[in-house]
Amino acid sequence: MSASELVARAESAAHAATAALVAAADLDELRRIERQVDDELAAVKKGIKDLEGADRSAVGKALGVAQTQVRTVADDRRSELERVAATARLAGERLDLTAQGHGSRRGHLHPVTQVWRELEDIFCGLGYEVHGGPEVEDDWHNFEALNFPPGHPARAMQDTLYVDLGAPEQVLLRTHTSPMQIRLMETQAPPIYAIIPGRTFRRDTPDARHSPVFHQIECLVIDRGITMGDLMGTIDVFFRALFGDVEARFLPSFFPFTEPSAELSVSCPFCAKSGCRTCSQTGWIELGGCGMVDPNVLQACNLDPEEWSGFAFGFGIDRIPLLRNEIDSLQTLLWDNDVRFLRQF
Repeated sequence: MSASELVARAESAAHAATAALVAAADLDELRRIERQVDDELAAVKKGIKDLEGADRSAVGKALGVAQTQVRTVADDRRSELERVAATARLAGERLDLTAQGHGSRRGHLHPVTQVWRELEDIFCGLGYEVHGGPEVEDDWHNFEALNFPPGHPARAMQDTLYVDLGAPEQVLLRTHTSPMQIRLMETQAPPIYAIIPGRTFRRDTPDARHSPVFHQIECLVIDRGITMGDLMGTIDVFFRALFGDVEARFLPSFFPFTEPSAELSVSCPFCAKSGCRTCSQTGWIELGGCGMVDPNVLQACNLDPEEWSGFAFGFGIDRIPLLRNEIDSLQTLLWDNDVRFLRQF
């Protein structure tokens, strides 16, 4: 190809690309046009090697002009498209924080709070009372009265956050809602039918399934003649009220404050036990623990285990909205506070 033909090709490519770049509708189209003209000008550059010295200089100068022209137009159009995209993104993320702003949305309860109140409604319908208690506890109520004597290996499972107050390792952020079992039995004569929802704390590293701050609900029943059958029947009624037509499963386990103890699972409400991602293909979802109140716990509260018996069970509140809505991260639910995400619930 002659020098004049190469010059004409470079000028034609630059002219066509300039028009196309100015009309580019978005950044993807802009990049596509740039690749096309780069290929065209690369072909011109490749043809220079077959020319003589003077012709090489002329074609090289024309090629440089074409490349500069294309680059200038492309940069200007890219800046313009980026400004348009940024403006559109900001408009979509804009929050109206004025008291009576145009287009304001009515707020609603957080998913965890919604489940919390639903649990209270279910148990109140069964005749239970709702109780709360301190989040900063002493070692007696959090461990020792619940049959965790000093040095008990189960204490190591709690990952306790101690408070710099009083004697060393005697004041702590409660690791579970179970201390309220002791406080209720110390201050209220049986019969006791109570639930205790609340916030608890452990020294966990935040990830998709763990958090140093989480929510639990505890159930405690103390009365004459309470048996394991009462526990199973109560859990069955409760789970059906919460999840619908599901089954409860009890597997032998160990907890210091209950004897006998069991791990509590519910049949997966999403796959009817056939196996899915939510239940890790097992057909069952583990929720918490349960059992009959250990006689040592009754004696620590000055209740005669020959006269009184009872059961207790507890589980994490946060996991229920995760399961119901197939959310895969506890952090997304609890800590991101993304209004666009929470608005869905």
